[in-house]
Amino acid sequence: MSLHSIKVFSPATVANIVCGFDVLGFALSTPVDELTVSISNTKGVTIVNEDEFNLPTTAEKNVCGGALLAMLDEVKDVAGFHIISKKNIMPGSGIGSSAASAAGAVIAANTLLGNIFSKEDLVRFAMNGEKVASGVKHADNIAPAIYGGVTLIRSIHPLDIVCLDAPELHVTIVHPQIEIRTADARQILKQNVLLKDAIKQWGNIAGLVAGFLQKDYDLIGRSLEDVIIEPVRSMLIPGFDEVKQQCKEAGALGGGISGSGPSIFMLSKNKHAAQAIEKAMQSVYDKIGLAYHTHVTTINTEGVKIVMDDKR
Repeated sequence: MSLHSIKVFSPATVANIVCGFDVLGFALSTPVDELTVSISNTKGVTIVNEDEFNLPTTAEKNVCGGALLAMLDEVKDVAGFHIISKKNIMPGSGIGSSAASAAGAVIAANTLLGNIFSKEDLVRFAMNGEKVASGVKHADNIAPAIYGGVTLIRSIHPLDIVCLDAPELHVTIVHPQIEIRTADARQILKQNVLLKDAIKQWGNIAGLVAGFLQKDYDLIGRSLEDVIIEPVRSMLIPGFDEVKQQCKEAGALGGGISGSGPSIFMLSKNKHAAQAIEKAMQSVYDKIGLAYHTHVTTINTEGVKIVMDDKR
């Protein structure tokens, strides 16, 4: 029997993990987007949105469309794909909304095609979706969404993805209800950095990777420091410094801006600490008077999950 349609849950992700700009990321257990993909006799990609975000349905302007059009360039016997998208990850939230769409679409489509492409191929296709969203092909959200867990992007050209065996970690996220576009957040970054700052950043990235691999929570906490990107981007997020301080006092190992923001994430050892951190985040934004959403979750080691297939 051949597969007629595939439904997937595609996870939110945290990119950069503070010090690893464009090279580190991890997948979240919640929230997840829902995508149903089927093979179509109509050429190209058709898209139906079943949410309130009013995202483009023109394939070239939609992240799912951009990813699948790249895939179709390398598939000879399929005319197109049809996508039904229900987003639960708010666009512009900083937790990989565009990556979830692109990653979910290519995994579903590849399953329909009989898994003819490797995970690395799927990252390559999905990066075209990220280019639609931000103007830049980056994989720090895409890779963990597809591979699951924590990933290191050693290189984009050529693509070289390393999966890191991290300890069990709880993640607390607050999304203050403002929007920061990834493209705008990139434009404010400095194009040159001081050598002393680069050296410090390299040490933190290496320390964070070593901390994950050695399951060393203290080393992870010491390494969650960003001296290059965070000082610039944090100015766009109300209450950032106070959130960070209060969360550490509540038991966080550390954390910072998720992707380009405005969401802020914090890592902790257990659920009890994660819930205390959530209360600390809530208290800051209650005091400021800014609306927010919070998530208490864990690192998702599976990535995009196939939840339904329709066989004909």
